[in-house]
Amino acid sequence: MPFRIDPRKPFDDEIRRAGLELIDEAIEILENQPDGSHEAVHDARKRFKRIRALYRLIQPANAGFRREENARFRQIAQSLAFARDATALVETAGYLEEFARSEAQSVALQSVTVTLEERRDHAIEHEVDLDSTIKTAIAQCRKGRAQLDALSLPDDAKDAARLIRKSWAKQRRKALEALSDCHAHADVEHFHDLRKAGQIYWMHLGLLRRLWPSAMRSKRADAKRLVDLLGREHDLSVLAALADREGELFGNGDRQAFLLEAIIRQQQVLRKDSLVLAGEVFSESARTESSIAAVLWRRAGK
Repeated sequence: MPFRIDPRKPFDDEIRRAGLELIDEAIEILENQPDGSHEAVHDARKRFKRIRALYRLIQPANAGFRREENARFRQIAQSLAFARDATALVETAGYLEEFARSEAQSVALQSVTVTLEERRDHAIEHEVDLDSTIKTAIAQCRKGRAQLDALSLPDDAKDAARLIRKSWAKQRRKALEALSDCHAHADVEHFHDLRKAGQIYWMHLGLLRRLWPSAMRSKRADAKRLVDLLGREHDLSVLAALADREGELFGNGDRQAFLLEAIIRQQQVLRKDSLVLAGEVFSESARTESSIAAVLWRRAGK
């Protein structure tokens, strides 16, 4: 089923249904692994992100549940992260090759990609018992499922609208604060916060797309472009941190210098484009847009 809730149905039931479907999908993927264990991990982690976004929406109704279950699914995702993160570094190095400014830099970046491929393959080959980690993840998913199944939320349309307004306003304030911090400081952590805010916004727009399908589709497309830009910027930050932490991995100084120069140059481009787009995506105030979301929920419920 698509990741969305129906305002014409009880809010309590819809949240529970959406969450249980995501957890069940993650369990099925991890158990059956139709495209192999590593692809299963990648697909399951996508579900975990949506589960956590769903729980952010209902936080005002039960902050304790959101805090505990957010931590649970974050920890599950982290336990399964290493091989996928190593693969993302390979993809990022390959992306940088497109922007080489000289033959020497092109050769250096190609060499970096090969080195990261070897690092990824070694990580996969020597990964600590992935099957056992997946079994533990499935067990934790089942515990999370039981907690969600027992959760009680308001199902009155007015109460649900108030809950959505409060959640929407809180997430929008976080987004606007992160955007302001990026303009003021332009450091890695603030861009990471803006990326997380964009991801949550994109997921919430999808979750509530029935409120105003055409408008939500347009907003969601812009939010997705923003998330993609910031995701690439984040990957570059991770690669730069690896080069700083494990410089010996990349051999001689020239190769590392070529890599860092390419990272910095492309990060500047991505950050500039991201800030312009984020200003458009988050142009309305938190109060205005959250009030609109609440009104739309009440009207759609009729």
